[in-house]
Amino acid sequence: MSTATAVATRWNLDTTHTEVQFKVKHLVIATVTGFFKKFSGSVESETEDFDGAKVSFSLDVNSIDTNQADRDGHLKSPDFFAAEQYPSVDFTGTLKKESGNDYKLDGALTIRGTTKAIVLDVEFGGTMVDPWGNTKAGFEINGKINRKDFGLNWNALTEAGGMVVSEDVKIHINAELAKAQ
Repeated sequence: MSTATAVATRWNLDTTHTEVQFKVKHLVIATVTGFFKKFSGSVESETEDFDGAKVSFSLDVNSIDTNQADRDGHLKSPDFFAAEQYPSVDFTGTLKKESGNDYKLDGALTIRGTTKAIVLDVEFGGTMVDPWGNTKAGFEINGKINRKDFGLNWNALTEAGGMVVSEDVKIHINAELAKAQ
C-alpha cells in the first residue's frame, strides 16, 4: 500500500509588482496614506487554489513612506514603531478558502515585539504565465488593526478633545507571487 504525500510548492513575493499600503484617519476628518517600500515574503501551498497555504511576510519599518519626511521620522520613533529597536513587522499565517475567490488569511502579526492574532480578507486573482514563462499568482488583501494593540500608543488631543491620529489602521496589500523554479 502506498501513501501519496503532497509536495508543497513555494511561491516568492514579487516585490516589483507588490504594494503594501496603510491608511489612518488624521483629526478624524481626513485620511493619510502610507506605504512600506521594502518587504519580503513567501507562500507554501500543497494545492493549486492555495487553500491551506502557509504565508510568511516581513516588512522593513525604516522603509515607511507617507510622502512627508518629518512624519515618517516620527513614525519610526519610539512614539510609534520604535524602528531602531524593532526594525521589522512580521506575519505568519494560513490562507483558508471561504468560497469562490474569497479567502481569509488567519495568522499572527508582530509589531514592536507584540504578537496578536489577526484575520485579513483576501481575494485570489488567479494565476497566469508571464511572457518570460514565469508562473505568477495575484492576491488583494485587506484588513484593519487597532494600532494600540501593538504598543503604538502616541496621540494628542485637539482643543475640542478629538484625537489627532485614529486607533484603527486599514491595511491594503496587492501581492503578486512568483512560483519558485
